[in-house]
This record gives sequence, C-alpha cells and structure tokens, in this order.
Amino acid sequence: MATRTQARESVIGLLYAYDLGNEGIVKYVDDILEDKKIRNKQKEFALNLFNGVIDNIEEIDKEIVSHLNQGTLADIGSVEKSILRLAIYEIKYEDLEKAIIINEAIELSKRLASDGAPKFMNGLLDKVSKA
Repeated sequence: MATRTQARESVIGLLYAYDLGNEGIVKYVDDILEDKKIRNKQKEFALNLFNGVIDNIEEIDKEIVSHLNQGTLADIGSVEKSILRLAIYEIKYEDLEKAIIINEAIELSKRLASDGAPKFMNGLLDKVSKA
C-alpha cells in the first residue's frame, strides 16, 4: 500500500508534466496513479491534491509570487514549482498541520529538486504559513 509521501510524489510528477505544457495529462491521472500503485484511500488523497492544485493554480501562483524576494515565477524550476504548488495548496486548503506539510515539502525537495531547493522551500513556505 502506498504512503501519503508516495502519493504526494506522484502528484508532483503530474504537476511537473502539467507545468511543462502537458495539460492533457489531466485525462490520464487515474491511469498514472494506478501504474504507480497509488490505490484506494491514497489514490483519493492524490486525486484530491492534484485536482485542488489545478483548480486553484492561479491563486497558488499569486501566493508564490507575493512571497518571492526577487525574481518571478518563471525563474523557479518546474520541479520546485510543482512542490511549492502542492505544499501551498495543502497549507491554504487542507486541514493538515502546517509544520508537517512544510517538512514533507522540504524532504521531497531534497530527493527531487536542486541543491538549494530545501532552504528556498523552507523560507517561502514559512512565509506562506504565517500569512
């Protein structure tokens, strides 16, 4: 059985593909999650997160931009942006402990993103959680 971390990692992959212009991926989310063995409650969790981010992506992106010290949304790598979008969605729209969400985003960024990403994520998500 998949864990919530694995479900989140799959959602980040889907958001990454979406960010790169593959908006048609929305049609294949069920199949992709099934291929990754994300099933039952974890699949519901992943679908909720993915659809929530996509439905609120403009507001989430505004939130990211409002907390950037410099640069623009385009300056953030697609993997980092996907992790941020997911974490901000969870902070703003889900009833989960903010510290857990931020920690999970940092851990995922250590595995999936660039070397400077964990520090960047921590700073930006901390600002979002206090806003």
